[in-house]
Amino acid sequence: MDSSSAEVAFDFSPFIRIYKDGHVERLVGTETVSATTLDPQTGISSKDVVIQPEIGISARLFIPKITDPSDRKLPLLVYIHGGAFCVETPFSPTYDSYVSSLVAEANVVAVSVHYRRAPEHLLPIAYDDSWAALQWVASHSKGEGPEAWLNEYADLSRVSIVGDSAGGNIAHNMALRAAETPLEGVRFVGLGLIHPYFHGEEPMGPNASEEERKAKAGKLWVVLCPTTSGCDDPLINPASCPNLDKLACKRVLVCVAEKDTLKDGGLLYHKTLGKSGWAGELEDLMEAEGEEHVFHLHKPTSDKAVAIKSRLASLLNHN
Repeated sequence: MDSSSAEVAFDFSPFIRIYKDGHVERLVGTETVSATTLDPQTGISSKDVVIQPEIGISARLFIPKITDPSDRKLPLLVYIHGGAFCVETPFSPTYDSYVSSLVAEANVVAVSVHYRRAPEHLLPIAYDDSWAALQWVASHSKGEGPEAWLNEYADLSRVSIVGDSAGGNIAHNMALRAAETPLEGVRFVGLGLIHPYFHGEEPMGPNASEEERKAKAGKLWVVLCPTTSGCDDPLINPASCPNLDKLACKRVLVCVAEKDTLKDGGLLYHKTLGKSGWAGELEDLMEAEGEEHVFHLHKPTSDKAVAIKSRLASLLNHN
């Protein structure tokens, strides 16, 4: 269909347009690259796997160069990509390159999750898909899962979840869900949130109307998650999480950027977790001065992006 003649229902340029006739136009994040049998420069190998073929959950797996298969198993990174819940995939050049470079830096195994995206699959579907991916990971805890790379090389007693932007939001919610429903054989050691998508305001009072709550939550969130309660929704407001103190990991790193419009949400998350009574170790907030949202993806060789990668590598290798 010619999108130029269709009427736009919601315009979130430069990311996505949703038309009244139901079709969706993604303006970025549509390019893909193939997995690599072996990258001669980094030694990283990758491949794609289908986790639930009936609904389309999949992932790109990465392993570093294995010089001695008898060595002890490596920590496992579960990476959840950003893109406002509606664009990008693990197969895009941006995320393929970034996760590969993080695997090389940290010497870990990685599962980069492809969840179904809004608005065709409205939230909370992305959360449920990401949880299904973690359950799939857990199926390898006894070395008898469907994927040989995880059976042979991944240490499921050292699992970290990392995500940027919307993926940071999902990563946090997975750590909460893992506290409520522990995954047998999996021990979560780290949670890394890079410029996470959270609401930056304190909860509204009890007399606020539903319209006021949804208005403060932002139109994009309401469009993508129509069942939301608004700005007090625990999915986007960490100050509304009743069980934040039970977060299922030992260590948390939060990164924000000075010029990021989502900065306040990251600051609120760090402050709220620090006051929650959670027994883990909250690392010092990492703020990149003068930088924009997810700059580390677009300027990966800059000093500040390299510093983020170094901190993430430390997080992933923490016992």
